[in-house]
Formats: sequence, C-alpha cells, structure tokens
Amino acid sequence: MRAQTALQQGDAFLTDLRRVGGGGRSCSAPRKPSRAGLRGGTCPDGMRRQSVLPDATRKGGQDANTAMPPRLPNGPPTAPSEVSTPARSTTSTYYRKLQDTLLSQGLLREDIAPGDAPFGARQLVENFVKIALYDEYGNAEGRLSQGERVSELRRWEAPVKMRIEYGESVSSADRAANSALISAYAGRLARVSKHPVKTVDRGGNFTVFIVNEDERRALGPRLSSLVKGISAGTIEAITSLPPSTLCVVYSFSDGKSPVYTQAVAVIRAEHPDRLKRACINEELAQGLGLANDSLRARPPSIFNDSEEFALLTRHDEMLLKMLYDPRLKPGMKEAEARPPIVQSIATELLGGDS
Repeated sequence: MRAQTALQQGDAFLTDLRRVGGGGRSCSAPRKPSRAGLRGGTCPDGMRRQSVLPDATRKGGQDANTAMPPRLPNGPPTAPSEVSTPARSTTSTYYRKLQDTLLSQGLLREDIAPGDAPFGARQLVENFVKIALYDEYGNAEGRLSQGERVSELRRWEAPVKMRIEYGESVSSADRAANSALISAYAGRLARVSKHPVKTVDRGGNFTVFIVNEDERRALGPRLSSLVKGISAGTIEAITSLPPSTLCVVYSFSDGKSPVYTQAVAVIRAEHPDRLKRACINEELAQGLGLANDSLRARPPSIFNDSEEFALLTRHDEMLLKMLYDPRLKPGMKEAEARPPIVQSIATELLGGDS
C-alpha cells in the first residue's frame, strides 16, 4: 500500500509517499552539517512518502521492475485540477469515490492477521531485507531515478515525539478523533518496536500535518522554520503534491548518518476515514525506518503497492520488531545483517516456523 524508499535528492531523502492505485513510497536523505536532509526511503530531491492508485492514482510512482497494481474497474475517478485549487467539496468527493472504488475491489482491508496470507521465517527475512535494506530511488547528479538499490539500515536512536499540526479547516471533532487515533497508534508502534514513541503537545521531532489542499500549499514558511536548512526543492515537492499523491513522509538525518533525527508527514484532511487511517498507519510506520515498498511483501503487509491492506498487520509488526532489535545496528547492509542476525530474529518471532 504505502512504501518507503531512500533516495537522496539534494538535501533530502523521501521516506515514503502513497499514491492512488499504487501504494506508497518513502525516501530518506542525510542532513548536511548546515542544511537539513530527509532520510527514510529512496526518493530524489527530498521526496516524501506518497501513495497513489493505478494510472493517475499510484503510490509514489512505479518502479520499472515492479508489477502494476490492481486496476480499478473503470479507471480511477477523475482527479481535481492539479493547477487550480479545487474546492474542498470537490476534492473530498474525489477521495470519497476513490475509497469507495478500492473498497469495492476488496482492497483497504482492516484485518491485521488474515488467514488467507500465511508466511514463514524465510519470507519474513526476504521482506525485511527488501523493505529495510533497499531503496526504490537513486540520485545521480541531483536527478532522481527509479530502480531498486542496495541501501543500509536506518532508524531512530532518540525517542520519537510526534506532534500533530492541524489546518484551520479541520473541525474540533475531527481533531479530537485524529489525535486519539494517532496517539493510540504511536503507543502501538512503541510497544511493537520497544522504542519510545509517543505524541506530544509541544516540540517534538516527528511532525504530522493534517491539512487541506490550500493549507498544504501554504506550508512553505512553516516547513522552513521547522526543518533548518530544508531546500526549496523539498518544500516545493511537499506544497505541490498532485491529487494522486495521498500522503507522504520525509525522514531526516545529520550528514550521512543512518540515524534519523527528524521527520515530517503530510496527511490530506479531505480523506475519508479509511484512507486517512491507511495513510496514518503507513506513513508513521515508514517514518521509523521501513522505507521501501516491495510487491514481494504480499503476505499481509502495507509495505507494497497493492493497496490491499489499510492497517499495520502482524507481519508488519514483526518487521518493526526486527528493525529495532538491538542485534541490528544503524548503517548495517544486507551482507552484515542477513546471514546470522535477521534469520535468527525471524525464526525466533515465528517460533522456528520456516
């Protein structure tokens, strides 16, 4: 559904983005000494996580070697204009129709331990390696290019403190509901990863914006003050998201460090409940370090481009447990992590089931 890849674009790495009909992606970029960098996936020019559906609705784009996501019966609903700001009612109607179409296809499932998608230790290992140790994008001379690339393990060392910032368009009732959802989910992420994750009212190092179209387009000054040294390209990427991009997350690190120190996620306020829950589940989890999306993660997982599952599954919880297991260290590559460590952890989690 949503995916994370780590590509360095200028000063930032896109951690993940979710598009209509294609799932999500994430990229991460190191923060340079005097400039902010995004880290959390592989996307060029400071891309953030976004999700999309088939064609005009794909999650963060499509890798050249990735199968197309399931096609909507009659194609995705017509998107609002990407040039002129659509009325909020029009935008909300578009995403409501999109959600209805996905649900009619049996997608955006909310069962977290589905019996129709069994998996063993071998598959869990393969999925972890592809999602945590590979990137979907590469960066060459400032230009972003798609294609799976070997990366390294990236995660947080400091406690993650999530702060929610709402646009004025979000009602008090919606704020209360969204805050309760994100707070509960942060608690779940903390329990699963055994890493401190919580929501806070002030400060914080992981900002979650819930804003409508006009409010997101006006986020530039806020982003500049929030992330020191953030590039104009990164700000432009966030403020100019096309309708096909459902949500996005950027994770930042200092220099070329594999340790995240800050993250920014953007969730569209116009989303109906199921799409909003899906974006929150994927972006916040990918902002912790599971940056890549892989269609190989078919067993119940939100970290692929199929849009099949809306919520973090038991399989995905295991990936987070593995990511934050103390036997693994930030900066490790596949050759160091896979043979003894990742295989051992997966076997332990599944009770020896291969």
